[in-house]
Amino acid sequence: MNFDIIKKNYDRGLWNNTMVKMAVVKGVITKEEFKTITGEDYIA
Repeated sequence: MNFDIIKKNYDRGLWNNTMVKMAVVKGVITKEEFKTITGEDYIA
């Protein structure tokens, strides 16, 4: 799993904000990448 796959899945509607947030918690993507994917600031 990486940024590109997560973004693609989010754009297709397969992932929601909570799922993307879990990727940040697990260290797969950064908080900045979360904002790039969702358009929202990461709030823990």
